[in-house]
Amino acid sequence: MKTGLAVVLALYLANWLQFNPPTFAAIAAAFAIQPSLFRTLRTFSHQVQANLIGAIIGVLFVMTFGHAPFVVGVVVMLSIAIFIKLKLEPAIIPTAIVTVIIIMESPSDNFLEFAAQRFILVLIGILAAFLVNLAFIPPRYENKVYDKLSSTTDSLLEWLELVARREADSIALREDMKAQKNHLDKTNDLFNLFREERNYFRSKTFNQRRKVVVFRQMISTSEKAYRVLEMLEHRSEDFSNLPDRVKGRIEEQITSLTDYHRRIILRYNGKVSTNALEDYVNEIEEGQSTMTNLFVTLYEEEAFDLAQWHSFLPAISAIIEYQQELEHLDTLVENHQIHTTEDDANT
Repeated sequence: MKTGLAVVLALYLANWLQFNPPTFAAIAAAFAIQPSLFRTLRTFSHQVQANLIGAIIGVLFVMTFGHAPFVVGVVVMLSIAIFIKLKLEPAIIPTAIVTVIIIMESPSDNFLEFAAQRFILVLIGILAAFLVNLAFIPPRYENKVYDKLSSTTDSLLEWLELVARREADSIALREDMKAQKNHLDKTNDLFNLFREERNYFRSKTFNQRRKVVVFRQMISTSEKAYRVLEMLEHRSEDFSNLPDRVKGRIEEQITSLTDYHRRIILRYNGKVSTNALEDYVNEIEEGQSTMTNLFVTLYEEEAFDLAQWHSFLPAISAIIEYQQELEHLDTLVENHQIHTTEDDANT
């Protein structure tokens, strides 16, 4: 939507200022649009610098060597090298290259006048994109991060419980794991956009920063859940060959952890009013100790294949790391809720 609005605004501005052809402004606007206010402010000055550098180089080479395609190619390579040397934002390079090509393809007659007009057209496009980014505050990335993460986490926890009970369909699981990994990657991208915007909410700076910390830990915890799922899926045969008492304990522990994970998420969005009881957390910790001890004792049983023991050890480690991340997340969510309550009381 923002790209379309930027293109429309660029065309109207170019026509209003009577610069032709206005399509050059539209092309520049489409390249210059950014997904967030932070990136808009960060890249605007770089865009102006890069386009000015590209325009100057293009004009000098055309006046010296002419319009030959080879000359255009050399200028494009030289411009990119200069942008990289100056450590300009990679995102602005396409716009600057478009400027170079547009200027160097200007007619030979009155070259400087045509080049200047086309450079101004590019600046109009960049300005249009900048104005649209300022006028239309970026989407609520906080909500997008939470919604994406919540749906991904729900799916991961469902699969974890099915795998722990040895009821998951292996083919469907492998296919869905690829999708869940993709969802986690997209969640990280959204989180980066949300994190970038935090300095522009001055009245809620501290609350924003707390949310950044909580969301980062939420993502890290879900990634640990994915890691447990991956370990159990890759070692499904070893899991099946474990003694029933060990399999049962692992299943119980994973069920407890997924329940704990859901409770923390509900706590964050206000559907659970209190933090997890101490007895509840202690029970989970005792479950981990029991699970670990049962698995360790297998090493001493002569009837058990040590190769399988070593093969399944990373899965046990992943479960323990998942629990540690959950405990840290629980603490962060509790602190966030306390401070949010205090902020509401002060306002």
